[in-house]
Amino acid sequence: MAVSIKEVAKRAGVSLGTVSNVLNRPDQVSQPTRERVEQAIAEIGYVRNDSARQLREGRSRTLAMVVLDMANPFFTDVARGAEREADRTGAMLVLCNSGDDSGRERHHLEQIAQQRMRGVLITPVDGDGEGALKILQAQGVPAVLVDRGSKRADRCSVSVDDVTGGALAAQHLLDNGHTRIGFIGGPRGITQVVDRHEGAARAVSAAGAHLDVIPTRALTFEAGRDATESLLAAPQRPTALFCANDLLALGALQALTRHGLSVPGDMAVIGYDDIVFAASAAVPLSSVRQPREELGRTAARLLLEEADGESAHRHQHVVFTPELIARRSTVG
Repeated sequence: MAVSIKEVAKRAGVSLGTVSNVLNRPDQVSQPTRERVEQAIAEIGYVRNDSARQLREGRSRTLAMVVLDMANPFFTDVARGAEREADRTGAMLVLCNSGDDSGRERHHLEQIAQQRMRGVLITPVDGDGEGALKILQAQGVPAVLVDRGSKRADRCSVSVDDVTGGALAAQHLLDNGHTRIGFIGGPRGITQVVDRHEGAARAVSAAGAHLDVIPTRALTFEAGRDATESLLAAPQRPTALFCANDLLALGALQALTRHGLSVPGDMAVIGYDDIVFAASAAVPLSSVRQPREELGRTAARLLLEEADGESAHRHQHVVFTPELIARRSTVG
């Protein structure tokens, strides 16, 4: 049977109101009394019933985060940043994986709305996610887009300038003497893929070079390996690859190694995100670095400000600038 607040009061020799103040307004209780109540709580193992308190207040202390692919270390790092910001304010973060599936995403959002969660951080499956987010709007649950920009004046978003990032990657390859570059990425419905391709295409076109596009069904290690295998079977092949994320690039490295090709001697490879595995790959991977944890922290801070109704809160569209990290896969 759960230990009650009455038992805490009896053990500490104080009133129920004093125990309540220690739990909710500790600054209103003298230090000796507070320490006596805290000792009683520890001795009898009392755990407060936050769900009942939240029901009375009409809101939860829980944030939800819906990501595209929990297997991608990029989203793990973004979630870590969001969790640290939530921890700082006494909130809790629940992580949901849409698996890049709009049906699964909708299911998560319906559950979140039913639970009356405090707010949602989301990287939507489709574009800006407006269709899916109507579920939350109907319940008054605030949402912040993560790793996606938004044109709405009534919603915050935190993203990275992926057009600039794509240009950085392509320009790095051009500066190293490559005139035929392959772009591996997909599906095209993902905004980040479109923007990274656009940036690369602009840089390549300005240099009078050639860009081959090799579409993929997903942004996974396997998709990168398979795309590179098909590329190597083609009569003409590029001398460098720009992959839309690091998982694709790591798959490309495996395929090249399997065929006995040297990197970057026979083909240079650059990825995007700079996940933790990039630097530790057999051939350390060049990549375009996103401030992953900062993305999560900033998005969570904006969401908490909005959810708490802070008067100073203004909807913002925060855009970070990515950074080129050159390693042996392009400058060996």
